[in-house]
Amino acid sequence: MTMRRIVVVGNGIAGLTACDSLRSAGFDGELTVVGAERHHPYSRPALSKALLHGVNGNSDDALQAHELPEPTHDATELLGVSATGLDPDARLVRLDGGGELPYDGLVIASGSRAKRLASGHGGGGQQRVGQGGVGPQQDGSPRELTLRTIEDAILLKERVASRPSVIVIGGGPLGMEVASGCLHMGCEVTLVSDVKPLSRQLGGHLADIFTSAAIQRGLRVVGGGKARLVDHGTGTRVVLADGTELHADLVVTAVGDEPNTDWLAGSNLLTDGSLRVDSRGRVRPEIVAAGDVAFFPTRRGVQRVPLWTSAIDQAKVAAVGLLQGDAAPEFNFQPYFWTEGFGLSLKAVGFTPVAGEPDFCEPGAESGSLLLRWDNPDGAGTAAALNYRIPVPKLRRLADAGPAALRPAAPVLRPATPARA
Repeated sequence: MTMRRIVVVGNGIAGLTACDSLRSAGFDGELTVVGAERHHPYSRPALSKALLHGVNGNSDDALQAHELPEPTHDATELLGVSATGLDPDARLVRLDGGGELPYDGLVIASGSRAKRLASGHGGGGQQRVGQGGVGPQQDGSPRELTLRTIEDAILLKERVASRPSVIVIGGGPLGMEVASGCLHMGCEVTLVSDVKPLSRQLGGHLADIFTSAAIQRGLRVVGGGKARLVDHGTGTRVVLADGTELHADLVVTAVGDEPNTDWLAGSNLLTDGSLRVDSRGRVRPEIVAAGDVAFFPTRRGVQRVPLWTSAIDQAKVAAVGLLQGDAAPEFNFQPYFWTEGFGLSLKAVGFTPVAGEPDFCEPGAESGSLLLRWDNPDGAGTAAALNYRIPVPKLRRLADAGPAALRPAAPVLRPATPARA
């Protein structure tokens, strides 16, 4: 069947990349984007990195750090509109307000939302693609701030401007970046994590480096098991599993995300509640998915990898998979991750967490800079650059081929040519 109408549900980076990739692959038909956020796509990583720190020390410049170039894919954009249902047999996307969109091809890029401790789940109810959440829930649960949308980020920046005491719950990359930003703004910050911060994502060696730097800069790190929030008159208490109670002016939770799949209920596209795709991003021949919403095959099994670059790479493959089917190239996934905070920056290529000490470690020209590599049991490597200036392609080569890939081959010495008589 010739595809003349393609609908893309989700206007984040996966949706944007899918649209651009469809056009680059030759699709010149009707393209429609549905997105609950009222904004054009923007950089979510910048919300926790640049926004609280400023850009080159300028707090005002940080307000523009999230901006991406205006889309050029010439799609019809339905912004501020949510997809509420899908009929794959009739090939119809249902919209809030009662509208419907027919399609020949569908890209599901509906992303994820922040988990919330107050409700015990991701918010429930009808989902809005890319929706974040701040403030009390409708059921009167305690207040908590999350960081998912630009509105969340601006509110957080406004709240920390008066230098309140802050509790950040969650020791993953987002929680650590938020904690670093709040410290930078002059707040007293306590990080609550049921394990060593960043250990689940990076492994013990790199986690130790970041945790030490954080503590040296004034971060208080508290264990004590899983946290819960309790409403307490004028504020919110954080109560840990061991009975420890913590109080602060502001509580920010960064306890993970949940894929936006409620609108797919009844579509028969979910497997055990998950949206799974093949190596070309396909759910069905006429439906593909990419980004935080999708589980896809990797060399370490079927996984959901909610990373910015993962969403981009998935969307490129899925767009071509939708148009070309089995003739499209398969997705050969190599993770790329970066984080920054507490005076450190880290770029990593390859699967993490990594176990034990690195197999290769080379100091850089700048103090505290390191280039590291781990040999993984599956034969692939993981490379990391800590405060080390190295282009990502070189970091990928270090992960793939080892240290020898970074150095020019030794010159070949040829015997001198005898002089002619």
